[in-house]
Amino acid sequence: MSKKNSVMLMAAFAAMCFLSPSLSLAQTNEPKAFSPKIKTPNTSQELSEQPEIKKSNLVREREAEEKEANDAALRASSPRQLRQHGLGVGLGQTFLMGNYGKYGDDKITADLFYSYAASYSFDLLVNAHMSEHKNDNERMKVMGLATSIKGRFVEYDNLSPYFLGGLGFYAPRAKRVNDQGKAKWSDQKVTFGANFGAGVDLRLNEHYVVGVLGQMHWPFKVQQDNQSDLKGYYFKMLITGMYLF
Repeated sequence: MSKKNSVMLMAAFAAMCFLSPSLSLAQTNEPKAFSPKIKTPNTSQELSEQPEIKKSNLVREREAEEKEANDAALRASSPRQLRQHGLGVGLGQTFLMGNYGKYGDDKITADLFYSYAASYSFDLLVNAHMSEHKNDNERMKVMGLATSIKGRFVEYDNLSPYFLGGLGFYAPRAKRVNDQGKAKWSDQKVTFGANFGAGVDLRLNEHYVVGVLGQMHWPFKVQQDNQSDLKGYYFKMLITGMYLF
């Protein structure tokens, strides 16, 4: 081998020695490929939490059902409505008292009622009645249109005790035997009067109410021209029924 060829081989060997470390360093400094970490769900923990979620949903559903049931029961037990009208009748005994009792006997009578619910505690109650009572040759006729304020002082479920009081117009008239033994009717006149009483109502549903009422009617004295003045009072004990609309 010539000297020239030996020099060329040594130059090639030296070049390889210098280039190999550079290639290795370049490969070492080459950035690594990005590999994102994927979070795998903890299946055992999720499975353990699912019954708790189902239980929580069941509790919420049960609470909603109980609330709805309680609201329905509350509406059913307290169905009073404002601005509600009512028409009714009362049937019972009318007891004549004072001088009225001298001219007639007690008897079964019927009354008419109208009511208006002005608030949750107070109603307007209008009573109309007329009856004639006999006692031998004498008669006693009572007729009235009485207005009252009806107040509920307490309520037990659908049972409502109440009191009432008010004023009204009355037209009592008596057929009395005079000193000559003749029966003569008193003058027909309208007078003012007062009424008061108490009772209890039982609400059957949103439209029907039954109850018991005791009411005193006290017409003021009716002055007469040629007879003695007519004065007295009477008490009514009634079973009532009302239709609300």
